[in-house]
Amino acid sequence: MKHDFNQPQRQSPIGVLVMFVDTLQLWARGLWPVLLVYIVKFKDLNTIYLGLGIVSFLLIIAFVAYLKFLNFKFYLDDKNEEFVINEGILNKKSTIIQLDRIQQVDINQSLIQRIIGVYELNVDTAGSAKKEGRIRAISHTLALNLKARLLEGNAVNEKEISEEATVHNSINQNQPFVKISFLSLLKVGITTNYVKTLGLVLAFIMTIFDNVKRIIPEYEVDDEQLENFVDSQSTIQYVGFVFLILILLILIINLIRVVFKYFDYKVTKHKNSLLLSFGLLSTKSTIVKPEKVQIVTVTRNYFQKKFDILEIKIKQATSSDTDIKKAIIEIPGCNEKEKIAIFKLLFHILPEKGIVLKPNYRKLVFSIFLFIILPVGLFFIFAFYLDPTLLTYSYVLPFYIVFIGLVLCFGFLNNRLYINDNFIIKQSGAWDIDNAIIETSKIQGVTTSQLFWHKRVDIGSVIIHTAGGDLAFQLGNFTVIKQYVNQWLYEIETSDSNWM
Repeated sequence: MKHDFNQPQRQSPIGVLVMFVDTLQLWARGLWPVLLVYIVKFKDLNTIYLGLGIVSFLLIIAFVAYLKFLNFKFYLDDKNEEFVINEGILNKKSTIIQLDRIQQVDINQSLIQRIIGVYELNVDTAGSAKKEGRIRAISHTLALNLKARLLEGNAVNEKEISEEATVHNSINQNQPFVKISFLSLLKVGITTNYVKTLGLVLAFIMTIFDNVKRIIPEYEVDDEQLENFVDSQSTIQYVGFVFLILILLILIINLIRVVFKYFDYKVTKHKNSLLLSFGLLSTKSTIVKPEKVQIVTVTRNYFQKKFDILEIKIKQATSSDTDIKKAIIEIPGCNEKEKIAIFKLLFHILPEKGIVLKPNYRKLVFSIFLFIILPVGLFFIFAFYLDPTLLTYSYVLPFYIVFIGLVLCFGFLNNRLYINDNFIIKQSGAWDIDNAIIETSKIQGVTTSQLFWHKRVDIGSVIIHTAGGDLAFQLGNFTVIKQYVNQWLYEIETSDSNWM
């Protein structure tokens, strides 16, 4: 079915439900402190007034969502080669996207969209770290036709457009050669993102506590009472209890995040590309073309090695640094056999480690000075000259020194650069060991540097630039580095491969 995109198009009529849910979520996020007060004081509220208030609130949201639906229109301006989205009720907004700046068009489906039978279309452009254009509720046929039209002006031929348009059907029809099981997702959930999740948990708890104290003064906690409570308990038991709670929260949050994000993860081979489909509440389908792949990183820690799982991150070609993060595609929980199958499709041959470059011991010495000697020295300076009470926390220093020292030592021992004729592999990490793989034919540029006091010992650094990001190695044998840099630069000058 052909669509005239030169005329203003509306979303699917049933898309008003999606608008309603979006508006409800937006207002709930903005008014959550008020909602928290009502939840805490629920017993003191009049049931009739509360019910009338909720009904009135939902009716207002429904009216606003309907107006948003009526005012949302999109069309193609062939004369100016632009894609235009008009939206807004009182404050009208027009998003104008140049067709030649469009990098990628994704078709996704959330749980609500899946229930009512509509799809979401997102337009990514060069130079933006977020979605430039977003249409929340259109039919599958309209989404595929619009995607094809948007990509026509972006060096995409009809054959490639046809392959992109059949991505959803191909995933369902073809037998996936990689299917991440629910058990593998559980293993991933309990073995990854400890530090990141800990930071999120602490930030969430502190934010909730701060807002509760400001909103409900009568529930404020007296600092002196809290100190007396802590002092009255066994310090070891108290710290152990808090540590146990944090560990449980980290594991539970990681499990929920991984299962919801990567549920039913399938990797299907279609033509010469990878088709990825995953998600529980929100289903996402992505196509990965080997010629656009720039950096492939394999991540694994001790527990994951015992469980025979690993994580693969794929960085595709982007037009700017702001696009690098959103161009990363993750494949969690696959095993060695599945990794080999993916590598054969992406690289055609399996990457092998060649000559190894190790960092000079001066890198470890500098890291120890920067992260151990300097912070500990500043602590004692502040303690002796500004606030002597800080000395009461000096018992923490041995734990800090041992922990950071182990991290730095293992990070130094795992820091390696492997080079052969076809691949460069950068190994790094203290706990999670990353192996970042680059094909030498996809190098865009190389930067070398050497501080004057490093010339005598013949050490220096190198940064390898690709369209998907950079790879850096510091304080290696500079003579060997220069030899390979000259070889890479020669290959860049003489290569006629079109990897974009």
